[in-house]
Amino acid sequence: MEEQAEGLSELFNDGNTNAAEKTVAAAKRDHNTRIIAITSGKGGVGKTNFAVNMAIAYAQLGKKVILIDGDLGMANVNVLLNIVPQYNLMHVINKKKTMKEIIMDTEFGIKFIAGANGFSKIANLSVEELEYFANQFATLGNADIIIIDTGAGIANNVLQFVAAADEVFVVTTPEPTAITDAYGIIKIITTEIVDRTVNIKLIVNRVHSPDEGKRISERIITIVGQFLGYKIEYLGCIPEDPLVQASVIRQKPFIIVNPTSKPAVYLKHIVGRIEKTEPEFNEGVSSFLKKFLSKKK
Repeated sequence: MEEQAEGLSELFNDGNTNAAEKTVAAAKRDHNTRIIAITSGKGGVGKTNFAVNMAIAYAQLGKKVILIDGDLGMANVNVLLNIVPQYNLMHVINKKKTMKEIIMDTEFGIKFIAGANGFSKIANLSVEELEYFANQFATLGNADIIIIDTGAGIANNVLQFVAAADEVFVVTTPEPTAITDAYGIIKIITTEIVDRTVNIKLIVNRVHSPDEGKRISERIITIVGQFLGYKIEYLGCIPEDPLVQASVIRQKPFIIVNPTSKPAVYLKHIVGRIEKTEPEFNEGVSSFLKKFLSKKK
């Protein structure tokens, strides 16, 4: 943790010592926080729905979970949670609110931080704005798991979140265009982020059978290994089910609507599989901040 804190200090050591010291002090307080970024090559594959329900599945295991809507262009996690947020990340970035002032409790046992529709300024923040945002993000270090639902595609802010997370879950479907786009986003991640190995894992959504999910995953894993020389892991699949769309219309997560449904059971299986292979130490919030802001050094 000391090394991480010192690295963070170096990032901000441009004359504003007080801001740097506050950021480091906050970062030192974080514990073994696991940070997962969920992304996709295209929209419409169920990425956000997966993120929401996975966050709840973790909370049901007794974890302290914070779900962040990191899609700063088309934020919509709040719609699935049936929440109308008064404040969002834009208010923090603009230094009008603190992270503690915008974080919301939900009826589902998770905490939620809203994104900002039509707002993608995070990719071009000034040093002062970065310092404030880093200070605020560091206050989240008491969570067990932070799940960031990124935007779909290759926007700069998506890559920042992806590069900084402990793990990246790429969500795709059996549709040929979705498979192609999943490979595309993996290619961009592995070629753009050259200073570290990104821990990429694959989820195949809306499958008609487990065999279909396995077949799709094997195809992507083989192509990624052959052409990119990169190893990714298949975590599992979520079956196609009318319940999922019905739950979206009701604005209530499917894991809550019917906990024994196939999508809910498959999702719980994925989370259980993750937990069994969970590393003994995750790098935490301070390391996330260091990697997130590294391009601004």
